[in-house]
Amino acid sequence: MKVIVITLPTFFESEALKIEDFLRKGVAHTIHLRKPSATCSEMEALIRRIPTDLHRHLVIHDHFELARKYNLLGVHLNRRNPSPPEDWQGSVSRSCHSLQEVEEWKARCDYVSLSPIFDSISKEGYKAAFTNEVLEQARKGGIIDHRVMALGGVTFERLEDVREMGFGGAMILGDAWKDI
Repeated sequence: MKVIVITLPTFFESEALKIEDFLRKGVAHTIHLRKPSATCSEMEALIRRIPTDLHRHLVIHDHFELARKYNLLGVHLNRRNPSPPEDWQGSVSRSCHSLQEVEEWKARCDYVSLSPIFDSISKEGYKAAFTNEVLEQARKGGIIDHRVMALGGVTFERLEDVREMGFGGAMILGDAWKDI
C-alpha cells in the first residue's frame, strides 16, 4: 500500500531533513509539498534543501513551474490549481471530497485522494464525511480502488484499516508531524 506524507502548511527549521528521513527510511513513498500561502521562492528554497535523488518522490501543490525545473514526480490538482501545466508528462493527482468527484477525476489522474475518511488530526472540527457502509458500497462498486488514497485523520496505526477499506494507499498529515 502506498503511503504519502503531506507537509505542514507552514515551514519549520528541519523540514527538509525530516522529509529526507521519511523517504530514506521507507516511512513514505511520496511527499506532497503543500504550502498554500508559500511564495515560489520559499518553495524553491525547500526543494533545494532536499537531496536531488529524492526529487522523484516529491509532488507539488502550487507553483507547478518548479515541478519541471527540479524534475519532481508530479503535480497535485485542487481548487486553486485545477489543471496540470501544458504538456506535463509527470504524475497528476487531485483532491476529492465526494465520491462523485472521485468518479469524475480518477480516470484523468494517476491517483486521487478522498477526504475526510476519519476525523481530522490537523484540522479542528473536520469530521469524517463517510460512514463505513458508504465506503464499503463505494469499494464494492469500484469507486474506491488502488487509485484512491484515504485522507483525513489517517494515522500510521490505521494503515491496515485503510487497506481493508479498499484504498490503494493513505495520505498522512497530522500524525506524520505530531512530534514537531
